[in-house]
Amino acid sequence: MIYLELFWSFFQIGLFSIGGGYAALPLIREQVTVTHQWLDMTAFIDIVTISQMTPGPIAINAATFVGTQVGGIPGAIIATVGCVTPSCIIVLFLAWLYYKYRQMTIMQGVLSGLRPAVVALIASAGLSILLTAFWKDGVVTPNFSDIDFMAVILFGVALVILRKWKPNPIYVMIGTGVVGGVIYGFGFA
Repeated sequence: MIYLELFWSFFQIGLFSIGGGYAALPLIREQVTVTHQWLDMTAFIDIVTISQMTPGPIAINAATFVGTQVGGIPGAIIATVGCVTPSCIIVLFLAWLYYKYRQMTIMQGVLSGLRPAVVALIASAGLSILLTAFWKDGVVTPNFSDIDFMAVILFGVALVILRKWKPNPIYVMIGTGVVGGVIYGFGFA
């Protein structure tokens, strides 16, 4: 039964995550942490982090990691296939449609209308991750003692480095991972 739930959950995610992997994050979070409660928010953030660091699309990597956590290797395969199946069908259909009607004004209008929705989905996912990283338990409170200032500082430093010097993001992730490991691992924060 768990395999059917995994397939159906990630099939829905694959079906409705228009805009790519980052746009799928709110849908994945909803299915994994709220609807089925397979993982808590902290474990979900860890999976998103691992999915971001490994090669491949983030939604497929997340499906594989969640599937592994919930149902082992068969769960990973089933969740991944569930996530990919609707995309394959939709892309084949859309490629045919686009090739046939690409010059029509209505097609350009549809694509222009989807862009703001995709940005909103990505922003929603980013905000959820930001809240969980900066506030204990992911709940925003007016109490300053609930804010993880070390996480805020790490975020700010990484953001400045990325914007000002534009290094490879992998190096920034490795660097902040090492610094975070030292700070949090040895109890400095």
